[in-house]
Amino acid sequence: MRLGVNIPNFGPGTDPGVLRAWAQTCEGLGYDLLMVSDHVAITPDVAAQYPAPFYEPFTTLAWLAGATTKARLGTTVLILPYRHPLLTARMAANVADLSGGRFVLGVGVGWAREEFAALGVPFERRGALTDEYLATIREAWADEGDYRAGRLPVWIGGGSDAALRRAVRFGDAWHPLRFRLPWLREMVGRLRDFAEAAGKPMPALAPRIILELTDEPVGEPAGERYAGVGTLEQIVGDLEDLRSLGADHVVLDPFSGDPEQTRRPSAAWRALAAVADAWNRK
Repeated sequence: MRLGVNIPNFGPGTDPGVLRAWAQTCEGLGYDLLMVSDHVAITPDVAAQYPAPFYEPFTTLAWLAGATTKARLGTTVLILPYRHPLLTARMAANVADLSGGRFVLGVGVGWAREEFAALGVPFERRGALTDEYLATIREAWADEGDYRAGRLPVWIGGGSDAALRRAVRFGDAWHPLRFRLPWLREMVGRLRDFAEAAGKPMPALAPRIILELTDEPVGEPAGERYAGVGTLEQIVGDLEDLRSLGADHVVLDPFSGDPEQTRRPSAAWRALAAVADAWNRK
């Protein structure tokens, strides 16, 4: 099972130098995959959680491709309805090419209603548009005979039944974000059922979890602890549980929700170093 990192590409402490330092630090620690988030119009609902500056993912990852050598690069997740699908297909194929085949396209339907309005995209149709655009992207890659894009992994985010069906239909992996393990166990079973009903192979499991390292164990009444929150032993235990569920990738998200945290990345780097060292000793 390979580990990745969700790098903050937003917030008051983020600039090109910090982004480069994040990428090179995580790659140096042995993390296999470096992923960034996506927003286009930083409307009030977005800014409340992910304030400006917000670096656009394709341009950021293309630049980071030149600042790294081995780690793969990806989106967690690209909001698919925000861009014309042929533009997304071309940009994804280009980043895959420029990075030497190191790109993973993680996609989702989005949640920021005000941002949808600012972009002139109907919020109520975001699921249907995502399905339509995924089909168009796959068709565009096939029609152009682009062997690089044809091997480009597509991860499908979301935790609803619609997202599970979308992962079965279009995805190489299901990419759930921030969850409790009992919920994930149930949903993996549902994913398997949907795949069997569709007569298709079950997508790989590639979750993203919180990384919040604590000094004292975090209690787990009725399984309420989020995966990735707790002592080093608890976090390593969560990774072992995810591996036993069949995960072949796990992305760690060290952003706690405080924008000021982006000014102090060294704390997150220490936590990532501790997890990498503990996992490599397993």
